[in-house]
Amino acid sequence: MRQDGTRVKDADPMYTIAPYVMDKRYDAQNMITLDIPVEPMRKYIQKKRREGVAISHMALIAAAYLRAAWEYPRLNRFIANKRIYQRNHFCVAMVVLKPGDDNATMSKMYFDMEDDIFTVQEKVEKYIAENKVPQGVNSLDSLMRTLLRIPGLVGFGVGLIKLLDKLNLIPMKLIDASPFHASMTMSNLASIRTNHIYHHLYEFGTTSVFIAMGNMREVAMRERGETVVKRCIPLGVVMDERICSGSYFAGAFARIRAYLANPELLEGAPGK
Repeated sequence: MRQDGTRVKDADPMYTIAPYVMDKRYDAQNMITLDIPVEPMRKYIQKKRREGVAISHMALIAAAYLRAAWEYPRLNRFIANKRIYQRNHFCVAMVVLKPGDDNATMSKMYFDMEDDIFTVQEKVEKYIAENKVPQGVNSLDSLMRTLLRIPGLVGFGVGLIKLLDKLNLIPMKLIDASPFHASMTMSNLASIRTNHIYHHLYEFGTTSVFIAMGNMREVAMRERGETVVKRCIPLGVVMDERICSGSYFAGAFARIRAYLANPELLEGAPGK
């Protein structure tokens, strides 16, 4: 029994068999671009700023995904050792750039499923502030430094972690330190002024969804029978198709769009 998830035993037979047919996460990747109109988010951010509350685009997208995962819990599933698991918590991994050239770190944030946009914003702000400290060291940094301290320990240590993961014996302390064991990974490529990409899913770990934000762009859309051009934030989404059906993903993404079109829906606990 894994410490980070509960075995799903009532999945549709097709999805129970799928991990045996596609036994690698990178073999089960599907990709999609979600162009999210920025105007509703901009108006909401400005409104909250006048109220003395700072809200970021990153927090809005994370909150919308979290709220969708509350409604569509299969988003928080993962495949391990050809079996489907429902994750026992919700966490988001994210790279943070530190001062200096090519200096970055990666860890993850834990959220409660009932968190609203304000709580998500607080956690994102705290996470970025803690990881941006030039001499700061998070749990992953500490683990890597330990493995690099002794020659030859890296190969042995990483191999041991992979073996423990395969045997479902990986301790929660290592799971907490690993950004590769996350509900979803986010990357804000707009922060380095580049376009969105479709980032591969890591075979190591349990992350089933990767979302990469890119530079804003203008996108032609149909609205009330007419073609309009809207400024959008493009999200490159890569997902493990083995955790749920395409229609399930489509429903979840539609909810994410709806939340970002009306961010006030992200205020307060879900279902209230």
